[in-house]
Amino acid sequence: MLTTLRKAEYFELLVLFFIQGAAMSIWFVPLGPVLDAHGLHAIKPFAFAASAVAAFVSPLIFGAMADRHASPANVLRGLAVAAAVSMAVVSTAIKFNGRPWLVLAFIQIFYLFYAPMFSISSALVLARLEDAKREFGPVRALATFGWMAGCWLVSALNADASLLAGYTGAVAWLGVAACTFFLPVLEVPPSAANLSWHERLGLDALTLLKNRDHRVVFITAALFNIPLAAFYPYGPTHLRDLGLMHTSAWMSLAQVSELVATFSLGWLLLKWRLKWIFACGLGFGVLRFVLSAFNDRAGLLAGVALHGASFALVYITAPIYLEQRVDTAWRARAQALLSLMSNGFGNLAGYLGSGWWFAACVSPSGTQWTLFWGALAATVATVLVYFLTAYRGRGARTAGH
Repeated sequence: MLTTLRKAEYFELLVLFFIQGAAMSIWFVPLGPVLDAHGLHAIKPFAFAASAVAAFVSPLIFGAMADRHASPANVLRGLAVAAAVSMAVVSTAIKFNGRPWLVLAFIQIFYLFYAPMFSISSALVLARLEDAKREFGPVRALATFGWMAGCWLVSALNADASLLAGYTGAVAWLGVAACTFFLPVLEVPPSAANLSWHERLGLDALTLLKNRDHRVVFITAALFNIPLAAFYPYGPTHLRDLGLMHTSAWMSLAQVSELVATFSLGWLLLKWRLKWIFACGLGFGVLRFVLSAFNDRAGLLAGVALHGASFALVYITAPIYLEQRVDTAWRARAQALLSLMSNGFGNLAGYLGSGWWFAACVSPSGTQWTLFWGALAATVATVLVYFLTAYRGRGARTAGH
C-alpha cells in the first residue's frame, strides 16, 4: 500500500513540474518577438528585467510563508492563479495598444507572482523525495520536457510573435493551480506565530551567506546568470538574422542537452564532487558562447543546444547542494535566496547589461554578433576562475546561523 501511495505521489510531482515548465516557456521564450511585433522593442530589456526586480522581493516573502505560515502547495496554488490572471491582463493590454509604461507595469505585476513559484515547487518536491541525489534529476527533467513542449506548442500554433502565446500561457498556469489540489500538504511549524517582521519577510535567510561555501554558490549563481540572461532576449534575434524562423522551436534545442545532463546528474553526484559538476557547467557556458560567436548557423545552433547542459549542471545542482547542506527548516528560504541571487541580482544586471551591450554591438552594417557573444564567453570564464579558487566543498548540513 505504501509503495502504491509513493508511486502516485511521485507521479503527481512529475505532472506538476511538466505543466509548470510548459507554462514558463509558453510566455518567456516568445516574449521578445511578441514585443518586437507590437512595436514595443524599446521596453524589451526592461520587460525581461522585470523578472529580476520581482526576484528581489517575492521569493523570500513567499518562501518564508511556505516555510512558516501555509503549506507550500497552498501558496503555489494562489500564485499560479494570480499569474494566470495577470498574464491574460498583459496580453490584453498589448492587444489594445496600451501605453508602453502600462504594459511594463502589468508585466512587473505578473513577475511578482511568477518569481517565487519554481523555488517553492522545488522545495516541496525535494521535501517529498527519499533520495534527492538519485531522484531529483529525473523529476526535474519533467520541467525540461514541459519547457520543450511549451516551445513546440507555441511554434505549432504559429504564435512565436503572437499574443496567442500569452493567452495559452494563462491557461497553462491554471493547469498548475489545478495540480496543487493533488499535492501533499506539508505541516507548518507551530512557532510561526511569534515571528519578527524580519523573519516574516524571509530576510533571516541572508544569514546563510555567512557560510563560505554557501556564499560562493550563491554568488556564482548570480554572476553566471548575468551573461546567461542574454540568451532568450537575443538568441531568437540572432536566429532570425541567420534565416532560422520558428525561433521558439529552435530555442528548444537547449533542452535536449539539458535533459541529457539532468538524467546524468544522479550518476555524476555519486561519482564526482559537487565542485567539479559546477565547474563543468561553467565550462560548458564558456564553450556555448564561443560557438555562438562564430556567427554561422552551425555554431549558433550548437551554442543553443549546449546552453541546456550548462544551465542544468549549475542551476539543478545548486538546489540539490542546498538540500544536502542546509537544515530542512530553512528549505524554502534557502531555495528562495538562490532565486533572489540568480534571478534577482544576476538577471537584473544581465538583462539591463545585455541590452546596453547589444545596442553597443549594433552598427549600420548590422549586429556584430562575434563581439557580442565573445564578450559573454569571457565573462563566464571569469566566473569559472572565481568559483574554482573560492569554493572549498567541505562541511555537513548547517542551519542558517
